[in-house]
Amino acid sequence: MGVPAAPPFPTASSACLCSAPAPPRVSQYNLSFAFSNSSSAASVFSPLSQFSFNHGADGSDGLAGRVNCGGVLYRSPLASGDYIGSGRRKMLTVCGVTGVTSDNASVEKDKVDDGTNQADDHICGKPLRGRPLPFGPSAMNDGVNFSVHSSGASAVSLCLYTEADLEKGQITKEIELHPEFNKTGDVWHVFLPAIAPNLLYGYRVNGRFSPEEGCCYDSNCILVDPYAKAVISRGLYGMLGPGGNCWPQMAGMVPPLEEDEFDWEGDSPPRLKQKDLIIYEMHVRGFTRDSSSGVEHPGTYLGLVEKLPHLKELGVNCIELMPTHEFNELEYYAYNPVVQDHKMNFWGYSTINFFSPMTRYAASGSNNCGRDAIKEFKTLIREAHKLGMEVFMDVVFNHTAEGNEMGPTISFRGFDNRVYYMIAPKGEFYNYSGCGNTFNCNHPIVRRFIIDCLRYWVLEMHVDGFRFDLASILTRASSLWDRENVFGSPEGPEGDVVTTGTPLSEPPLVDMMSNDPVLRGVKLIAEAWDTGGLYQVGSFPHWGVWSEWNGQCTTWTLQFRDTVRSFIKGTDGMVGLFAQCLCGSPHLYQESGRKPWHSVNFVTAHDGFTLADLVSYNEKHNEANGENNNDGESHNASWNCGEEGDTHNFSVLRLRQRQLRNFMLALMVSQGVPMVTMGDEYGHTKGGNNNSYCHDNIINYFQWDQKNLDAQGFYRFSRLLINFRRQCDALRLGEFPTAEKLQWHGSVPNLPDWSDSSRFVAFSLVDSQSKELYVAFNASHLPTVVSLPERPGFKWYPLVDTSKAPPYDFLSDDVHNRTIVLAQAANFLNNNMYPMLNYSSVLFLLVSDDEF
Repeated sequence: MGVPAAPPFPTASSACLCSAPAPPRVSQYNLSFAFSNSSSAASVFSPLSQFSFNHGADGSDGLAGRVNCGGVLYRSPLASGDYIGSGRRKMLTVCGVTGVTSDNASVEKDKVDDGTNQADDHICGKPLRGRPLPFGPSAMNDGVNFSVHSSGASAVSLCLYTEADLEKGQITKEIELHPEFNKTGDVWHVFLPAIAPNLLYGYRVNGRFSPEEGCCYDSNCILVDPYAKAVISRGLYGMLGPGGNCWPQMAGMVPPLEEDEFDWEGDSPPRLKQKDLIIYEMHVRGFTRDSSSGVEHPGTYLGLVEKLPHLKELGVNCIELMPTHEFNELEYYAYNPVVQDHKMNFWGYSTINFFSPMTRYAASGSNNCGRDAIKEFKTLIREAHKLGMEVFMDVVFNHTAEGNEMGPTISFRGFDNRVYYMIAPKGEFYNYSGCGNTFNCNHPIVRRFIIDCLRYWVLEMHVDGFRFDLASILTRASSLWDRENVFGSPEGPEGDVVTTGTPLSEPPLVDMMSNDPVLRGVKLIAEAWDTGGLYQVGSFPHWGVWSEWNGQCTTWTLQFRDTVRSFIKGTDGMVGLFAQCLCGSPHLYQESGRKPWHSVNFVTAHDGFTLADLVSYNEKHNEANGENNNDGESHNASWNCGEEGDTHNFSVLRLRQRQLRNFMLALMVSQGVPMVTMGDEYGHTKGGNNNSYCHDNIINYFQWDQKNLDAQGFYRFSRLLINFRRQCDALRLGEFPTAEKLQWHGSVPNLPDWSDSSRFVAFSLVDSQSKELYVAFNASHLPTVVSLPERPGFKWYPLVDTSKAPPYDFLSDDVHNRTIVLAQAANFLNNNMYPMLNYSSVLFLLVSDDEF
């Protein structure tokens, strides 16, 4: 993620997004709250927000002014029958229920005619009982069935909107569900026949409001259905709602009775072997938003489709989309004087709805009630598959946008706060995510929700895999977790009762995902840690199917990211760990029966330095975030090569170019699955900002003009190296390498130096296509001459030398004067020797004498 973490323990007070708790019962008071925007763990939400409450002199609860921040209306107890909407108070007339039958089990509450409403057009036929399953809205039998879970609700109403009424913030039609006939168990349901097209919907849920007990039912809020397939609020990215509202009312899309089928054109998932993947982590908007992209629809799914040929040329065969579930990019909206612009939730790690694609990433926006956005997302998947590329989604099932107890009620909190979140005995939220709340993943209802969601994206959207943000939260025991509640029996190795948040060796959710028949064959990747201190790289419960992001360090071990960073910059004592990383990290995965491809290797990711900044900065430079450089990770294992940031020093710049290539080579010759971060292929810089979560600008935008110019030749180098890996079987082994294939060398063959002072690692690897490879890394500040292994009848061809200027850094067949370059090195190569500069690396191919 990247936003600084808060303690995982429940907190009684915290900065809020837009909400305030219900006022306590005291004789008289006026309370004003002002919460500043910050990305700190205790305050990751809102722009400046103010609230004012008044307690009636007669002891009754009333509303003084409007409890309204950004258009979201919050709990303030009112007289029975009152509700708040569109900034004004309305009285609902509820029809009495007499002679209710199973075929007619609903009571309608129409919006009040205040003289401004036009005549009510036909919305739907007479509401019927409906079915409890499936959850969400389902078109069937000339109508739509609605079903939602709420274990503690005393009353539920289905609220329908036209698009025009939603924009005004007023309900078009409200249908109260009968607590007997429209309810089965804890599921409320209703069937609406002959429903009008192009409608939106939400729910009003009433029940006990007792935050200290974890009950947050509030009939003043119209809730987004967790199973809504598209969520509509604002049409355009970054556009404020009416009256400058950052949080206008949201509503789900009612599925049409007859919908045109999307033309998949015979789409079939590529089903690539995991060992063959090369992942490209990318941001949908950032990839094409810059004007240099030249696409017709910049910053959208369709814009990305236009640029898929670039990814094909680069050689990647899997794109991992940063969050594309519905989120609010205006969540952090506040003026940032440092950049003279507004902060945005650019990354999107703050989900509102897990079934809906981000509609404002669609060129069509909210057109057609969000259905066009769904089609655009499907178009992206289809076109990527045509090019042989799989598509993964970065999913955030560890928390939601509702924040802690001071956050807004949007969806989950209002339906079942104690079910969907880890709640402490006094109603506080456990915060293992660092973002205010923790999704209660191993609760039976939440487990089913997550499985249903993943199945939907696989079956309906044809997604090929998922990367789970802060996945260790998926292994933590749910609130009030006990084996009898989960498994139906109190017997078992975990014991009778487990404390909330305890890591489970066999977490039910991970078990279900690993063994689900629909998800079988879908790639599952865990970011195997969380902000509560749980670190499971190498030990995440895997059932043989889970891969892991092999990154970040702990106090007792270094994993791929920090090991490679430390070795390449010349840190002593790293040669042994670096060699393990080159082999696919068997020290982490072999003992548990996993393979090299269970390790997703990366040097950089969206949070942290870019590759170019990794070799240009010793310290983070996050001043542009407006937080006095207090945010972001301070431990970066980076090296600026002699000068901090921008410089005209030629020797420093040349060294940086060598280091860029050293990192890329280390990534591409390591066993496992390499992941490249968007922009690193051409050397994108964020000016030393390692936490760019809030910038919708050039900091996060792919610079197509720089990529096309390729002034330093690094894009060419990256492209050739990535495609070389795809052609080389030896770099994509299905098993950990053994002595039959792999030999270690020092400056002389077969004599590796594993001492703490050594900064040289070399190996040779048998390959079915290229006969044999020789790779060497000299991370010392001193040059050296290496002796190459003797192979009678063959010579070593210097394909890669990171110390060479482009295009000689990658000596492909089309390089002009290639024969001259080889002739210059002939004296060394004829004697199986080669000179290596300091901080450089090489890759040789074994070729026959007559091929040289």
